[in-house]
Amino acid sequence: MALNPELLEILACPKCKGDIAPVDDEAGLACRTCNIVYPVREDIPIMLIEEAVPEEDWKNGVRSVK
Repeated sequence: MALNPELLEILACPKCKGDIAPVDDEAGLACRTCNIVYPVREDIPIMLIEEAVPEEDWKNGVRSVK
């Protein structure tokens, strides 16, 4: 199931309040300003700063914080 486009329009990065965009077939939502990715688990975006993965780690296959 894909993320609801209306939901994507209203979501913002909780850290900087900037725009986010889907990555990896909607497996995560990236904030390009903060260079972090918020994971999506079971079609639910986990929009918690402490759950965000650095974008470089995300590109290397890391999907959760240690």
